[in-house]
Amino acid sequence: MGGHWCYLLECADGSFYVGTHRGSDVTARVAQHNQGEGSDYTSGRLPVTMMWCQEFDLMIDAISAEKRIKGWSRRKKMALASENWSELKLASKRRAGAPRPSRPPDGGTSG
Repeated sequence: MGGHWCYLLECADGSFYVGTHRGSDVTARVAQHNQGEGSDYTSGRLPVTMMWCQEFDLMIDAISAEKRIKGWSRRKKMALASENWSELKLASKRRAGAPRPSRPPDGGTSG
């Protein structure tokens, strides 16, 4: 099946753009961005370069990856683009180094 993509672009100003695409050729979508037809964000920051992409069987999975990656730091996105998994792991740790507070399984508050 496949044909559902999540991709990471680097814009001319050094910023990143994360998007999704449905179709067999994600490079065609990048070409659209470079023609100013991709999004308002990228159209003012041309040219763009694809840094990373991944194909998914389901669009919902590509969208989920897009939403997750959009929330990442620049450092973490750069590690993904270079497929530097050890750096990605380091960039994923909380800055304070402390674990996230646990929540009860029902999502409520304790105590």
